Amino acid sequence: MLSKNKIKYIHSLELKKNRKAEHVFVAEGHKTVGDLLGHFPCKLLIATKEWFDKKLSFQADEIIEVNNDDLFKASFLKTPQEVLAVFEQPEYTTDATVVSQSLCLALDDVQDPGNLGTIIRLADWFGIEHIFCSNNTVDAFNPKTIQATMGAIARVKLHYCSLYELISNLKDVPVYGTFLDGEDIYTQKLSSNGLIIMGNEGNGISQEVEQLINKRLYIPNYPQSRETSESLNVAIATAIVCSEFRRQAL
Repeated sequence: MLSKNKIKYIHSLELKKNRKAEHVFVAEGHKTVGDLLGHFPCKLLIATKEWFDKKLSFQADEIIEVNNDDLFKASFLKTPQEVLAVFEQPEYTTDATVVSQSLCLALDDVQDPGNLGTIIRLADWFGIEHIFCSNNTVDAFNPKTIQATMGAIARVKLHYCSLYELISNLKDVPVYGTFLDGEDIYTQKLSSNGLIIMGNEGNGISQEVEQLINKRLYIPNYPQSRETSESLNVAIATAIVCSEFRRQAL
């Protein structure tokens, strides 16, 4: 049985200020919760009998078996998926040296939780372990972001910081960004390390950050003579860019 206070507590975590105060986040669904168990300490786990029957081992500070009605009341989803968990937020040290040693992403004020979650999932797919987010980028622990990652947030480290300060302190490191006046990405030699900047959905990369970019790239449309969309969704653009970087590394 799930108490009203417990449901109220879970719903309160939809707000960033409450997640920050409690230092926790909510995840739902067999795949997402299953991936996160064992990676982050689990403070609360609520699930149906069917889920518990399928899951052989797990650890949580508090475990509650519920029926579908109670799960529906607690869930942020229109169609709850057997299990909901509250995890402790991870803390990572922001170390700029990883940019000189590996390929990293940086997000300049990305606002949509779904876009951020998809980008985290893409980073996981392409073996990118670090994403640096501007302080105005949407919270990675927003429930919609967590769902969109499909568990990838267990393997990708998110760092919130001033991108201007981060990039200013990099030495002899390629910093890439996509622009309409950039060089065709398919004609450029791309490095196996460095920083790829992806910009805000409506405004692109900010002028403050743009001035620090030393490798300007362009994703060409096809055919180039044809009138086409003004721009690509930031998550789609990220997928194209990361794919070409990794293709060249093969």
